[in-house]
Amino acid sequence: MAGTIVVTGATGTVGSEVVQLLHAARHPVRAAATDPEAARARLGAGVATVEFAFDRPETHGDALHGARALFLMRPPQMADAKAFLPTIEAARAAGVEQIAFLSLQGVERNAVVPHHRIEKLVRESGIAWTFLRPSFFMQNLSGVHRDEICRQNRVFVPAGRGRTAFVDARDVAAVAAKILTESGHERQAYELTGSEALGYAEVAGILSEVLGRAIRYDRASALGFWLATRRAGQPAGFATVMTALYTVARLGLAAHLTDTTRELLGREPIAFRQFARDHADVWQPAPASTRFEVDDASPPATVGPTPRAAR
Repeated sequence: MAGTIVVTGATGTVGSEVVQLLHAARHPVRAAATDPEAARARLGAGVATVEFAFDRPETHGDALHGARALFLMRPPQMADAKAFLPTIEAARAAGVEQIAFLSLQGVERNAVVPHHRIEKLVRESGIAWTFLRPSFFMQNLSGVHRDEICRQNRVFVPAGRGRTAFVDARDVAAVAAKILTESGHERQAYELTGSEALGYAEVAGILSEVLGRAIRYDRASALGFWLATRRAGQPAGFATVMTALYTVARLGLAAHLTDTTRELLGREPIAFRQFARDHADVWQPAPASTRFEVDDASPPATVGPTPRAAR
């Protein structure tokens, strides 16, 4: 399928992988980022970059000019689905033929998260759509929770004894690159998971084995987690979405596995143990002065630079 593919969230965990996969396969790709120069430095000088911000409609026209497809994702700080309307309308005006939206597993049954409303807006746009509904990213452990694993040797989440069907963001990006470059995926919603559902005690156990030191699982209460997340400097909306996602796991609603990732990619999904091995250097104890910033291009969020091991 010919035509330029515009990737929003191009410096985030999934977006950067999508850009690199498309670029490596010689598909025309345009990385849309708030800081094009920084994006170019990260993605490589050969990748076309353009200034784009969801809350700055004046950037939308140039970013989407001549585009055939749009990879759309929600930055974690944007909790109001209506904020995506200008981008969707600009895509329609530019003649974009397909929107691939990075959504969430179970979003069709969860009206609390903004992705539910964003899917509705995309459907109503009249543009052909494909929804990617991944389960919880393994990369949240190397991002959002990296600090506590590094410094406190613990995973602190309100998931109780619930199990989670983790998925590696690299697999999600591979699916995105596939559906953006071949026909037959229009009006499809793909629920993407790995091949195993793990409890967080098991997650901590695997991390302990891989890292060679004891990592414990501290079961937080929903309120305790929300307050701790706010004290860490995260926005209230981010803390609320994260708490809601972990509550879904605690209630036993996040363990559903599908074969969709394997069927689309023609291989087994990346296992959590392999992910842990690939990213082991990320969890080495960091100096107390290290500061991790929110990566605003990964749902629900990741923190700090995207690990590049095994890429």
